Amino acid sequence: MDYKVAIYEDEDGVFIAECLELPGCISDGNTKEEAVENIKEAIDAYSESILKEKTEKLKGKIVNVTV
Repeated sequence: MDYKVAIYEDEDGVFIAECLELPGCISDGNTKEEAVENIKEAIDAYSESILKEKTEKLKGKIVNVTV
């Protein structure tokens, strides 16, 4: 899946990466490349967290369907 990520350099020279589609999903790095790698990990963790949260809320309401 593709996400839009804003990357900018802060006043201390650290690169900040912020996923625009996932509120609060932010990471950083000493280089742009490092910031991109770190935001990928942050997006994965964010997605897993949201899925777990939704699954817990819907416990007993989710079924598997084979077609």
